[in-house]
Amino acid sequence: MSVKSMPVWKWILLLIAGFALALFYYGFAQTANESVQPAWLKILVAVGLSVGMLLLYALFVRWFEKKPAPDIPPQRIVPDTAKGLGYGAGFMLAVTLVMMLFGFYKIESVQPGVALPLVTAFFHFLMVAICEEVLFRSILFRWIDEKWGFTIALVVSAILFGLVHIAQPGATWWSSLAIAIEAGLLLGAAYKYAGNLWLPIGIHWAWNFVQGNIFGFEVSGSNAGESLLKATVEGPDILTGGVFGAEASIITVILGLALSIWFILRCPKKQRA
Repeated sequence: MSVKSMPVWKWILLLIAGFALALFYYGFAQTANESVQPAWLKILVAVGLSVGMLLLYALFVRWFEKKPAPDIPPQRIVPDTAKGLGYGAGFMLAVTLVMMLFGFYKIESVQPGVALPLVTAFFHFLMVAICEEVLFRSILFRWIDEKWGFTIALVVSAILFGLVHIAQPGATWWSSLAIAIEAGLLLGAAYKYAGNLWLPIGIHWAWNFVQGNIFGFEVSGSNAGESLLKATVEGPDILTGGVFGAEASIITVILGLALSIWFILRCPKKQRA
């Protein structure tokens, strides 16, 4: 049965069930990944849990929609994930360069001896990206999009994506609104543009890793661990993001909204209807 033809009551129940199942798995994955040592085992666990989330989603779609998951085509894993990594890294580079231009971000030193922590963080953020994108794009966005249309799906998924970050350290209503605009809209628009999950996974993955482990910002209020660059961030919170990190900066919001609009305008009109 297609999502569009489902009775509303069944659609609501399955949407809640799918979201709850994926959320439970994500919580389990976070706990499991944090509890293991040494670093090489942590990397293997992160990769295994990432694959597990994709398999869980594929089985859920097979069971309840009676079809293969439409948004995880194997042939697009490499090209679209690579594009997403480029967009995500380029985006955070642009944010940092603007802050540097205005003197808010100043590099103190390069730390070349952090290779292993960086590799560990890289695969940790792969797990985070896959779990959150399955939750908010494959389940929430896609099901609302197929039932009620693109605009409602984009707005609802972006708002909820921002709201779940309100529990993060240092979060405020502004930081949640900022994430809803700069990331929730962007990742939803990228998902719709690509027609698959790999592009937003790549964006989300590089966004977190480059922000936290290359440039040394907090990632949604949390310390990401070792970073390649040690820097000082000083200036008004509205411009630097304050203790929450660059995601609460108006600079990130403006650039994220601009990139979201670019993706939306590149979608065929019939997809945006």
